[in-house]
Amino acid sequence: MREPAIAWWPGKISPGQVSHQVGSLMDLFPTVLDLVGIQPPSDRPIDGISLKDTLLQNTQVHRPVFYYRGNTLMAVRLGDYKAHLWTWTNSIQEFNRGVNFCPGEEIQNVTTHDQVEHDPWLLFHINRDPGEKYFIK
Repeated sequence: MREPAIAWWPGKISPGQVSHQVGSLMDLFPTVLDLVGIQPPSDRPIDGISLKDTLLQNTQVHRPVFYYRGNTLMAVRLGDYKAHLWTWTNSIQEFNRGVNFCPGEEIQNVTTHDQVEHDPWLLFHINRDPGEKYFIK
């Protein structure tokens, strides 16, 4: 979810513009529709939002971002904060075969090979702790 993106559109997107907008792949469809002036279909839910104003005017859209693993809600981000409902890296079988989803990142009760549910949820301040190593107590 924290992958940088580069957009280039001479005459439309200001050169050198930097944004800290959080986006999702789900936002691509509504953004493209908005850029070309097409209304999104109304016969189904569209989970993403248009980021046209972010691209063209560098405005921020503040909204929650939901993180799923499969069909299960795993975490929620709002602004500078992210809450984990549960954590899990990968199975011990994968790990023993050399697959490590979090190399060098060992955080007790977070980087586990079994799903760990958290009550209360683990809360992180993403801007101060982008690696999500120190949860707020």
